[in-house]
Amino acid sequence: MKKLLAVFFLLPFISCGQQQEENIVNMDGVDCGIHGSSSPDRKEYVLNEYKNRYKLPAQTDFAVGISLSDLIKAVSANYLPQDSAVILTGYVFNVKMGGVESCNCKTKDPVYRDTHIELVPDAEHTGPEYRVIVEVTPRLRAMMAAKGIDWSTETLKQTLKGHKARITGWLFFDSEH
Repeated sequence: MKKLLAVFFLLPFISCGQQQEENIVNMDGVDCGIHGSSSPDRKEYVLNEYKNRYKLPAQTDFAVGISLSDLIKAVSANYLPQDSAVILTGYVFNVKMGGVESCNCKTKDPVYRDTHIELVPDAEHTGPEYRVIVEVTPRLRAMMAAKGIDWSTETLKQTLKGHKARITGWLFFDSEH
């Protein structure tokens, strides 16, 4: 199963630049920056910077004309403008906790792991070949918690699974998976 990851936000647009200053988050007692626990000589070092974006896309960041169907067909990072954001509509097939990853400093604490939202075209097309993985990162979850909004994996699962959803966020082809 190919894994297309899009770090998506379900938030209004706020203007921001693409450059990421170091954003240190304490994850399970470890200070975890944009590059996670990866070192500069590792492939995931750059991937983690994309995955850990925490600034919301500005209206000028959006790619026009990219649909869920386009993302399902994507076979490489070259196909996607990874410095762009999109708005997608699809059916939420599943919501679950992500794995232990270097982007989150390899924490095993569920609070600091990603939430994976499996977005598909509709309830009839749910096989692995139709899934686009939308991720809610610990940084985004913390931003929402600061606003009094619960984006825990369990709450998102109860709210989204089995429903049509409109998702907004950054594109990212996760070649590590």
